[in-house]
Amino acid sequence: MFTGIVEETGTIERIEPAEKSIELVVSLRRCGSGLKPGSSLAVNGCCLTVVKLLSRRQSRRAQFDLLKETWQRTNLQFAKPGSLVNLERPLRSDGSLGGHFVTGHIDGVGTITRWERLGQDHVLDISAPPEVMRYIVPKGSVAVDGISLTVAGVEEGGFRIWIIPHTYEVTTLRQRAAGDAVNLEADLIGKYVEKFVTSWGEGTDSSRGEP
Repeated sequence: MFTGIVEETGTIERIEPAEKSIELVVSLRRCGSGLKPGSSLAVNGCCLTVVKLLSRRQSRRAQFDLLKETWQRTNLQFAKPGSLVNLERPLRSDGSLGGHFVTGHIDGVGTITRWERLGQDHVLDISAPPEVMRYIVPKGSVAVDGISLTVAGVEEGGFRIWIIPHTYEVTTLRQRAAGDAVNLEADLIGKYVEKFVTSWGEGTDSSRGEP
C-alpha cells in the first residue's frame, strides 16, 4: 500500500527485453535506503518488486522484471533511458497518510490533453478511459503516475487537476507534455463503495423493498 506522496524521481538507466520479461533498471537515492531484493517500490504508480540491487559510488540502482501485462497496461512501455519516474516506498504501519490509499495497481492509461502554466500554478487536463472515469468525482482523489492529486473538474471523457509549484518541481510532471501517456489509479474507496452498493442491490427484493 502506498500514499501517492512521491519521495523522489529516479532515472531509467536501462529498459530492454529479457528472456522471460522486460528488464528495467532505475537509479535511486533516498528510496534506496532499506531496500532489498523482494521489496516493493512504486514506479510511476506501478507496484514493482525489486529483483536485484546494484551499487555504484554513492547511488544505487534497482532492477525490476516487468511482465508483458505490466508493460502493455502502463506507460512504462513508452519509457526510455534517461526518462524520469516517480518513486515511493510502501507505507509503514507507523507512517503518515499524507495523500490517499494507493494500491499500485494501474486501472488504465490516460493522455494529457492540456498542460500549461497559469500564474504560479499549472493546469493539467487528462482524457481517461471509461473504467477510470466511473470513479472520478470533483474534489475526489486520483493517482496520476503515482502522484496523489485532487480532481478539480470533471467532463465527459476526462478531468482537470491544478498542480502547485512544489508538485511540479519534485515529480516527473516537469518532463510531461500534451500527448504524453500517464498511469491512472482511481480511488480505492470508490471501488469498494460501488461493490457494496451493487451487492446490496442484488440482494434486495425490489418488489417488497426489503433485503
